[in-house]
Amino acid sequence: MNIVKIISDELGVRQSQTEAAVKLIDEGNTIPFIARYRKEATGALNDEQLRHLDERLRYLRSLEERKAAVLASIEEQGMLNEELKDKIDKASTLVAVEDLYRPYKPKKKTRASIARQKGLEGLAIIISLQRTNRSIEEEALSFVSEEKGVADVKEAISGALDIIAENISDDAQYRTYIRNLSMKEGVISSQAKDKTAESVYEMYYDFEEPVNKIVGHRILALNRGEKEKVLTVKILPPVDKIIAYLEKQIITSDNRFTTPLLKEAIADSYDRLIAPSIERDIRNELTEKAEDGAITVFGKNLKQLLLQPPIAGHVVLGWDPAFRTGCKLAVVDPTGKVLETKVIFPTAPQNKVAEAKAELKRLIKKYNITLISLGNGTASRESEQVIVELIKEIDTPLQYVIVSEAGASVYSASKLATEEFPSFDVGQRSAASIARRLQDPLSELVKIEPKAIGVGQYQHDMNQKKLDESLGGVVEDSVNMVGVDLNTASAALLEYVSGINKTLARNIVAYREANGKFITRADLLKVEKLGPKAFEQCAGFLRIPGGKNLLDNTGVHPESYEATRKLLELTDTDMGDKTKLGALWQDDKSVHRLAEELGIGELTLKDIIKELMKPGRDPREDMPKPILKSDVLDMEDLKPGMRLKGTVRNVIDFGAFVDIGVHQDGLVHISQITDRYIKHPLDALSIGDVVEVEVLSVDVKKKRISLTMKLK
Repeated sequence: MNIVKIISDELGVRQSQTEAAVKLIDEGNTIPFIARYRKEATGALNDEQLRHLDERLRYLRSLEERKAAVLASIEEQGMLNEELKDKIDKASTLVAVEDLYRPYKPKKKTRASIARQKGLEGLAIIISLQRTNRSIEEEALSFVSEEKGVADVKEAISGALDIIAENISDDAQYRTYIRNLSMKEGVISSQAKDKTAESVYEMYYDFEEPVNKIVGHRILALNRGEKEKVLTVKILPPVDKIIAYLEKQIITSDNRFTTPLLKEAIADSYDRLIAPSIERDIRNELTEKAEDGAITVFGKNLKQLLLQPPIAGHVVLGWDPAFRTGCKLAVVDPTGKVLETKVIFPTAPQNKVAEAKAELKRLIKKYNITLISLGNGTASRESEQVIVELIKEIDTPLQYVIVSEAGASVYSASKLATEEFPSFDVGQRSAASIARRLQDPLSELVKIEPKAIGVGQYQHDMNQKKLDESLGGVVEDSVNMVGVDLNTASAALLEYVSGINKTLARNIVAYREANGKFITRADLLKVEKLGPKAFEQCAGFLRIPGGKNLLDNTGVHPESYEATRKLLELTDTDMGDKTKLGALWQDDKSVHRLAEELGIGELTLKDIIKELMKPGRDPREDMPKPILKSDVLDMEDLKPGMRLKGTVRNVIDFGAFVDIGVHQDGLVHISQITDRYIKHPLDALSIGDVVEVEVLSVDVKKKRISLTMKLK
């Protein structure tokens, strides 16, 4: 198997690009490093392509290992021939390899293996050959043996048919045909175990859909309903076609003695051995595809959330709302430092609104608070009402933003939060996190397990290892895309930087605490256990604002510093001179000549020029800013036809949820997003997008809001 060619064809890139990427991965380079600093080698493959390449590389290599193990096992049994070897070598999936291995795989005790032990293989061969001109009862007489445990003719024939049924089931060609036909023409069906019971699965109480048309989110919903014992889910294959196919393949002679028995063996083989196995295969394949699709959506949503622009320069009041235990507050300065925490009780059952407002006014005046970050959990609605009343009562500018609390409780109870705020309780930590995730979403959200952030669907029902790996890659790509301030970053943020693990992240923080700020990137080599390879991988992604070397606050890698200095000298240009630097790459010939003179690649040169034009630039600046509010809208205020601005909070397979400021996100169904055809809502929307919507319908009782973006 030519792994490089397979991956190249799948990605639609040259084999030389794949070969270079594979070599770099095998040498221990990280995906962000390869994507950013080895563009010449890979032909500028991006991080998404490289992650797909890496995933397929691992799968295909494990496939090759499995093939080698299977071939060795069959050869050891003395059963390997060139035809079988060729089939295994050409198999492109693990399922295909296992189908071919099935006849040779050591089996547990089966009806067929018991029949073979009783010496009934010969009778099975007689029936399968279909050449006898005697009745099978006559043929079976010679196989009756008290010594071998075959009591009579009936037992001999039954055992022989068990052997034939297993042989049919073990045939890879039959299995492939049946699996493909069932995928193409089968139907997935679900029934309620109790049709009178109310549940979220009511649309699946009597449900059927072609296997080849069912969408991923329905598969995951069916799986969950089945797991919760609400639904019974089955695959209904085209049984008549399958049986007809098997009979055509197996019954090659019109023999009145053997044909009825072969039909019996075929039916038994399919019902007892093939159908349950193929159903499992199809369910597994559908689930795997659905999971992959859901993980992709989750990853794209997470990336958009992580890359939301920071709201800088504000003293923020983080507000974790609650009823009985009171609302926890944390005042956080523009650098993220917690200045004060407090608990107020403006909500039921205490309802100390006046007292709470007095405390809020004191905090606002003392710390010059300009922004409140309100969590969207329990009692958020009631807290918002207090905030709006407060804004009307004071004469200083104050706005608020409602932020998702997803993951805040997970963080506040974590070991990391305990280390960060040892004297705080979980409520205080949560309030601080809610404030900080507005000031710098990326720095705060990396402290939370990615799947706990809540921007996907059915995340608890899928392969957790695959989900963790995928989302970890998204966080890693996001952190390295933005870059990290070496002198302020937490260990939680540093460990996502290319080439830095948990140990190195802690060592960097320890070095910083012991020796003060890093003056240059080169100082990283003084950190315990951080050697040349780790430095190569991480240095370009770490920033030192106001450091000794201005290039240390850019994405220019230290390996390119000399070429960068030479570039500035040759062109008589200063960093940040957009006019002169921008003119350098208008002409491809000039770029080519300049790159040759500097001894670097053209892609590297272009990246250097971009960095020099905007040193220290944060790529999140281009993302839509959150909507700052100063008034409240109730769900009861909404009327069909009303137009509002909102923020996209989550994107799923069938639409997007938009926050329009009423504490209940509205759903824009995929059919209401745009007039043009889109396969998925992500083709048109991303988390954080600020969009204009029109209210279609409101169901206050069920808390459902239907919106459209197709405005006339």
